[in-house]
Amino acid sequence: MKNLLYLFLACLLFTACEKDKQKEDVNVEEESTVYTPIQDSELETAIIYEANIRQYSQEGTFNQFTKDIPELKKLGVKVIWLMPIFPVSEKNRKAKGDLMVHDIKDPKEREKYLGSYYAVADYQAVNPDYGTQEDLRKLITTAHDNGMYVILDWVANHTGWDNWWINEHPEFYTKNEKGEIIHPKGTDWTDTADLNYDNENLRLAMIDAMSYWVKEFDVDGFRCDVAHEVPTDFWNEASGQLHNIKPLFMLAESEKKDLFKQAFDMGYNWEGHHIMNEMAQGKVKPNAWSDYMERVKENYEADDILMNFITNHDENSWNGTVKERMGNKANLFLAFQYAIPGMPLIYSGQEYGMDHRLKFFEKDTIPKTKGDVWKKMEILAKAKETIPALHGGKDDADYITLQQESGDEIIAFKRVNGESTIYFMGNPTDVKTSTTFKMGDIKVRDIMTGATAQLRENQIIDLPSGAFRFLEVVNE
Repeated sequence: MKNLLYLFLACLLFTACEKDKQKEDVNVEEESTVYTPIQDSELETAIIYEANIRQYSQEGTFNQFTKDIPELKKLGVKVIWLMPIFPVSEKNRKAKGDLMVHDIKDPKEREKYLGSYYAVADYQAVNPDYGTQEDLRKLITTAHDNGMYVILDWVANHTGWDNWWINEHPEFYTKNEKGEIIHPKGTDWTDTADLNYDNENLRLAMIDAMSYWVKEFDVDGFRCDVAHEVPTDFWNEASGQLHNIKPLFMLAESEKKDLFKQAFDMGYNWEGHHIMNEMAQGKVKPNAWSDYMERVKENYEADDILMNFITNHDENSWNGTVKERMGNKANLFLAFQYAIPGMPLIYSGQEYGMDHRLKFFEKDTIPKTKGDVWKKMEILAKAKETIPALHGGKDDADYITLQQESGDEIIAFKRVNGESTIYFMGNPTDVKTSTTFKMGDIKVRDIMTGATAQLRENQIIDLPSGAFRFLEVVNE
């Protein structure tokens, strides 16, 4: 009987300990999701997601997107970039091409054209089609609770034609010799009015509008549209004042080098993107990539970050889907954008293997069926998070081009960070290719399949068209 009593007491003690342990585990998990402003160290493994709220769901609302934020966490998303969330101007609203909505006679036909996201009617208001200010706050809070950050798409170069500034502050705008406000020169953006940064009060008003979203909504930074068309000294001033509120993440839609010296953390890898397309289409040899990486090393500072992408809202709508542009090389370049230095971008619908061009001025909807692309993105996200050789932020891993023993038909490089090393080899041509690399005798794990293998000195690598090998060195 005494033994049974001891056993009973022991069980009670064990159960109590387990409950305490569970409570501790819960507390640890809760502590890990406590929101803190973004830090440079978090950029090393970050993935950015471009959220097209209008097209993300049938409803096209903040709330529908917010429901999926925990799902995006599975893809390693750290930064959510919201395409412009502001009301869209109605005056001079575009329909398609050079056609304006006011040129369409049929009222029902006019209604379907929602205008460009980038024709902003009010910098301090929310597009009612997307929801309310409280809906936006809920989105941002949900992102923060899931360890993510939210940046707003900011259009500082121009406004829509019925932005209230036009009537109350016409001095903010660029005018022709007749004193008429004009659209940005050298563009077909006739649905927008160009801003004049020679006006000091415009600068103050713009910074004040940006500050509003940081102070009132706790946003974590900005993606700045055509940042190179706005004076760098403005961005330097704006960034300095905004950072006085809290640490922010600043993304420039630009490759202009002086933007990164002070104002911006990251810019677009436009040149790299175009080279990827050209390699996939057979317009340039794979060695064009190694030449490009040499230029990056020469022209950018060590802590500059480039955003890597195979699609975004411009590319998808105007230049074609990933499949249209890259064909059977799509999977190769999907993995490639995670393997090279920088931060990979996911555009709304890409994670579902979207294979149609989203309408730009009209309502459209992305697919929502998880398939091969989603599975690959989960694997790539895990690699980005756990392999130091894939760090791509301000202290990114080294990039080293591999010398091929014969030919130049394969993109081949390794990245090294301390004891962590990865190898990437891909064939963007239309023919099967074999070559050898001097890698030494090493054991590797295939990042995409998990299979391990022993490679020997002068190992022959066979790669069919569009195939790739993404390998992590196993240190034993």
